[in-house]
Amino acid sequence: MSTAEALPLVSVIIPCRTTTPELDQCLDALHRLVYPNFEVLVITDEPASDGRDSVRYLASGAVGPADKRDQGARESRGTILAFIDDDAYPDGQWLRKAVEVFADPQVAAVGGPGVTPPEDSFLARASGWISSSYLGGGVQRYRFIPEKARWVDDYPSMNFLVRRSAFEKAGGFGTHFFPGEDTKLCLAIVNDGGKIRYDPGVLVYHHRRNLIVPHLRQIAQYGIHRGHFARIYPRTSRRLNYALPSLFLVGLILGPLISLAAPPLWFVYVAAVALYGVALALSGAEVAVRSRSLAMGVVTALGIALTHLVYGGAFIKGFAARSLER
Repeated sequence: MSTAEALPLVSVIIPCRTTTPELDQCLDALHRLVYPNFEVLVITDEPASDGRDSVRYLASGAVGPADKRDQGARESRGTILAFIDDDAYPDGQWLRKAVEVFADPQVAAVGGPGVTPPEDSFLARASGWISSSYLGGGVQRYRFIPEKARWVDDYPSMNFLVRRSAFEKAGGFGTHFFPGEDTKLCLAIVNDGGKIRYDPGVLVYHHRRNLIVPHLRQIAQYGIHRGHFARIYPRTSRRLNYALPSLFLVGLILGPLISLAAPPLWFVYVAAVALYGVALALSGAEVAVRSRSLAMGVVTALGIALTHLVYGGAFIKGFAARSLER
């Protein structure tokens, strides 16, 4: 038996609307993986091909990423399903590290960090610094930079691997939600007793949206869906860290009004805003040191504040929505 045959077959599934330079970069990186036993399925709206014998292209029609991933899973052969976005590309050790984690039989799924590529533009890298900073990313910054391994119960599908048996038992993604389809799948896995492991070695590079407008549009979508999920999927979404930006936004707006009725509270309001300003300054300084760019620190600090405000408002909107457009 060859080395490849002794290792589990991994099906790498990439949903996208059409072929792009970012997809080509992803496929080139997959070709350089040290892991020998995998297949690649790309699911596009319309039939496509790039002449690569190692890639299977499937046409899905104009459906969402979750539907595309489910189709790819149905037509794949691997015992492990590896989901990666078309605007991401893997480190050379990606699959080898993931399969090592799956050696633990209690592991149903594995996630790893999506690191901002060094070749991204200044404004795209600023978006990445927001997510990987303590104030911007918070307790989930490990999703964007390598941190210590841990158990998690929710993980984004931009870098998510799952046993086929656990995926099928959970009913796949089984939703038209986007973003947030991964939350539904992870919830089904943990509700069934499965465990999800985060490992920093299971690393991909994930291109970011530019500040300010593209980044904030994406943040608004995340906020809307997380807010809605806080109402319908409370086990993994009704958490203080998700609601904090909304509480900050409400306090920022209502604080002056409340202070009119209770003047002593004005000092509390000013102190809270000043404390937030200090936290922003410290985050900007942290980024400036880590990036070796004062301009990056300043832009990131501004981006963190805007991200909190937009996400906070979107979270409230999503929580109040009876349903979301699918």
